[in-house]
Amino acid sequence: MHPVLNRNLFFVKEHTGMFKAANNFDIYDPENQQMLMTCREEKLGIFTRILRFTDYKRMTPFNIVVSNTSGEKVLTVKRGASFFLSKVEVLDEHDNVVGKLKQKLFSFGGKFSVLDANENFLFSLKGKWTSWDFKFMKDELEFARVTKKWAGIGKEFFTSADNYILKVEEQVPQDNNIRVLLLGAVLCIDMVLKE
Repeated sequence: MHPVLNRNLFFVKEHTGMFKAANNFDIYDPENQQMLMTCREEKLGIFTRILRFTDYKRMTPFNIVVSNTSGEKVLTVKRGASFFLSKVEVLDEHDNVVGKLKQKLFSFGGKFSVLDANENFLFSLKGKWTSWDFKFMKDELEFARVTKKWAGIGKEFFTSADNYILKVEEQVPQDNNIRVLLLGAVLCIDMVLKE
């Protein structure tokens, strides 16, 4: 696992613009506003580009590569075409599958099961479809939370509707692949549920 994932707070800012087919994000340290990572979707086929401007956008495949500011790959989040429920793979910096996110049937607000590489259940991603309030939970234990609310030092930095905070709980061990899955899941939320 890349060491940049060993922190507990991440600010994710989506690039906005008219007529953009690719989904691109920057990830910052919310306390000092230093850029930590970039997330780029660079290899879009022409057919996918065209579909991104239609009602079929949510069904299109994606492949987002997350890199640190030096250009070293941190993780990849990818999905093939999806006609009903999404199944997203999260890969580490060496392109090994770390886990998968499998969308649940009949879940209001968006619910995913987070699985390891062998498809064993790890925890659930639960949220409200009306807001950006998502929790990573197993039983009553919360691993992390994604929200648009931030009351930290740099809160004035975060004004756009496309910005959100990932807060990883202290009990998630350093250098654990769960951290790769958590950040991958945040991008998955945006691509699958919020587009």
